Amino acid sequence: MMKNTKKSKVIQKELEGKDIFKFDEALSITKKFASKKFDENLDISVVLGIDAKKSDQQIRGVISLPKMPKKDVKVAVFADGDDIKKAQDAGADIVGAEELIDKVKQGELNFDKCISTPKMMVKVSSLGQILGPKGLMPNPKLGTVTNDIKEGVKNIKSGQIEFKTDKAGIVHVPIGKVSFTDDEIKKNLLFFMDELKKRKPENSKGVFIKKFFINSTMGPGLQVDSTSVM
Repeated sequence: MMKNTKKSKVIQKELEGKDIFKFDEALSITKKFASKKFDENLDISVVLGIDAKKSDQQIRGVISLPKMPKKDVKVAVFADGDDIKKAQDAGADIVGAEELIDKVKQGELNFDKCISTPKMMVKVSSLGQILGPKGLMPNPKLGTVTNDIKEGVKNIKSGQIEFKTDKAGIVHVPIGKVSFTDDEIKKNLLFFMDELKKRKPENSKGVFIKKFFINSTMGPGLQVDSTSVM
């Protein structure tokens, strides 16, 4: 909920009497009221027609959008043997086996994302209580448990985005920056929506994508008429 500031009053006046917006209009309003002090994220929240309480209807994945914001990501790789050099050559910032696991146990978490080879996961699993709550635990579904270390590091360094349904069956994902052109944002949105539809659970009946909203980091959420973009 927006605070009752001078800016929020202006926004509320602009939105008065409107509940659902055409995509171009929603994007224009969102950009208009975005901060001029920093480049805000543009996020979408998609309400899905699933039963989020059922494990077989939960959705989780990673995606590389057509236009990705530049981002410095520090990547750690849990590997041993010949895989250590492969990780170093791939551009990993931190590489190690048991010694890296010990450092994490001691509280050294100086990385943003991490990857593990399948072989090392037997030992990395002991870090579940540390990495899990921070969303850092390597996962095969996210491509972070892999023998293809080069591809794994490349994907993360490129700004790959992770998404998953929350307890209410809603997916929240950044689709760009306010500085992106409208065309770049629309392409990212359509690309993500297409990928999301491919992940519709077999047991999900009826309308899958029920409605969605767009907002900037500091701005209000605006419901978008899906027919105006999809």
